[in-house]
Amino acid sequence: MENGDDAKAAQLLETRARNISHNVRCTECGSQSIEDSQADIAILLRKLIRDEVRAGKTDKEIFKKLEDNFGETVLYTPKFDVQTAAIWLSPFLLAGAGVGIWAYGRHRQKNNVHVMALDLVRAVPLTPKEKQTMLDLLKPPMPRSTLSSWLRRWEERQ
Repeated sequence: MENGDDAKAAQLLETRARNISHNVRCTECGSQSIEDSQADIAILLRKLIRDEVRAGKTDKEIFKKLEDNFGETVLYTPKFDVQTAAIWLSPFLLAGAGVGIWAYGRHRQKNNVHVMALDLVRAVPLTPKEKQTMLDLLKPPMPRSTLSSWLRRWEERQ
């Protein structure tokens, strides 16, 4: 019965070592885990992990040792800290900025005083001369920096 227990314990240790190996990047290949890679360094790292598992070390201790020896990039799951916060949060910050710009544009469009005044003038019965005077007064100012306004002014001079 002890042989059965020993076999189960060995299989459990092997499974644990494989799970750890799947979460460690091969330093030579870069795109494969050391479990999938056949590079010499991957074979050595798999042996190191199996030795550490047999020595009774926890997964955290093994990951910490690998990180200390090879750097944080050897792990597939990098830590969330001050250095990586910008990378992790940038999609949310960009999406928030986009929504903010869109909302501001919608707000300006709905609250444009010139458009609201023109709508009111169009609804009031006025003589054609009064209506034209009101429209001339209530036209929104020309944008300062657009290419079309610059071209329009240039054509007027010609």
